[in-house]
Amino acid sequence: MSGTTTAPATRKVQLLDLKSLHQPMREEILAEITRVMDSQAFIMGPDVKELEKEIAAYCQTPYAYGCASGSDALFLALLAAGVGQGDSVLTTPFTFFATIGAIVRAGAIPVFADIDPVTFNLDPQRVADAVKAAPRIKAMIPVHLFGGAADMDPIMEVARRRGITVIEDGAQAIGAEYKGKRLMSIGDIGCISFFPSKNLGGFGDGGAVTANDETLAKKLAALRVHGSVKKYYHEWVGINSRLDTLQAAILRVKLRHLDKETAGRQANADRWRSLLAGTSVTMAPVPAYQTRHVYNQFVIRSAQRDRLKAYLQENGVGTEIYYPLSMHQQACFQDLGYRLGDFPESERAAAESLAIPVHSALPVADMEYISGLIAAFHG
Repeated sequence: MSGTTTAPATRKVQLLDLKSLHQPMREEILAEITRVMDSQAFIMGPDVKELEKEIAAYCQTPYAYGCASGSDALFLALLAAGVGQGDSVLTTPFTFFATIGAIVRAGAIPVFADIDPVTFNLDPQRVADAVKAAPRIKAMIPVHLFGGAADMDPIMEVARRRGITVIEDGAQAIGAEYKGKRLMSIGDIGCISFFPSKNLGGFGDGGAVTANDETLAKKLAALRVHGSVKKYYHEWVGINSRLDTLQAAILRVKLRHLDKETAGRQANADRWRSLLAGTSVTMAPVPAYQTRHVYNQFVIRSAQRDRLKAYLQENGVGTEIYYPLSMHQQACFQDLGYRLGDFPESERAAAESLAIPVHSALPVADMEYISGLIAAFHG
């Protein structure tokens, strides 16, 4: 920081202001909560089926099924794909724990490929190299991190050539598009999270799976209710992972507002690129194939990331590090045999990336305040 630059007067800015985001739809949501309470249809009520139809239409897939969380969505997808003991699943080391946790829960072995530093998503060339080196890969999970699509065409080409099931981790990317095509409709199975911080977030945990294939879809639908197609008759060993009717009703309201929220995030992302253009933080360009980025996070990079985060916090600004440690560096995955330096782009992203507020209710004055702080820090 420059010794002569004075930071703007302190104000409080949350990373995500859910209260402000929910206020315009408060009465709509309360009416739905009351309706579900009066109906007493708390488990797998009619709102769940209606939401599933609406999510399928929104993601441009023929099938969608609610489940208890985004983490369960990933696990259910792996079970439906027949992934089990001794199989390998390729994915990115730069992701939330749930991606890798689901692989391990399924009894499979995570195999990592490094990321593209521009998008933070899987580098297709590294994917191709990893598939050659690990012939027992049964599935791969490209993560559409921060609301932007992974480069799916070359990933799908590798997968189809080897007969590998592709599971899209779209926990942060509902409504995002790749070359004009909605995510969660490109691979074999798509996985969505309705965690409250997501662009389409509920009032608790929730998730969904999508599918293009009818056979896979029927299996997914059954696996979330203990593998049962007909009550008390079980074709597979599944789990209890139902989406609550109450959450489905809330999400149906919020889905009607989702495109407006996305447009607000996109406008704020554009504004950040303008406001921060003169600072020394790095903002990755959006590649042409990311035809609709939905900005679940807006992430900047700084070689002084930890000091910048502390400085912003001292001045009332909420930020978050997604993610401070690459998955191959986590203590619980040391038995996989990876070492520091194996995935340099993932490790560098973990050391430099910082998410700043981008939600649609963010005032322009707050953005100007934050950009002033960043300029002062790097001045």
